[in-house]
Amino acid sequence: MEINELLSRKGMSKYRLSKESGVAQTTIMDICSGKARIEKCAGDTLYRIAKALEVSMESLLEERMKEDEHMEHRASFEVFKSNVCHAVKDKGDIDFLIDTLESDEIRRLYNKQWYPEALYLLAMVDYLSRENGVPLCTKYSDIRNCKLKNAIYPASLVLSAAAMRNQQSLEESRKTAIPEFMRHNIVENEVRNVI
Repeated sequence: MEINELLSRKGMSKYRLSKESGVAQTTIMDICSGKARIEKCAGDTLYRIAKALEVSMESLLEERMKEDEHMEHRASFEVFKSNVCHAVKDKGDIDFLIDTLESDEIRRLYNKQWYPEALYLLAMVDYLSRENGVPLCTKYSDIRNCKLKNAIYPASLVLSAAAMRNQQSLEESRKTAIPEFMRHNIVENEVRNVI
């Protein structure tokens, strides 16, 4: 339950909560205003607030835990790419295409403004369609025209270029990149060789 609601029910001010709990008034104010997140508080602070309000620590965290259950975790782009490539390998080209198009995952990612992921997945669908002689799905024609502002290179290639202090390998990889990925400014040379 939110602290503000508990204070209101008990007819308690933030100042009084501070005095009874021994927690600094600024901390109480920050939690109540949302400037500080209660789940980030030290256990002792949480315990003292809960005791002063005569509630359990869990009840103070309950709302935040419910919110966290509904939040989606965004993995790094490298992990996302790896997961997509493994899904292609595990399912096979056609089943991957069917599953991806039926789930409308491309549009979902795009609408969430997760553009690198949406464009990578679209590029994979377009690449696999070309490789298997399947017509392009016209459902994503509007997204096909999108391009990332800055090129995304595989992390291993970027690290290698930095270690060798030679950016030429990045330029070479652009020249040999799969066209469906380069259309979106994603440098991808190998989607099949996954371990």
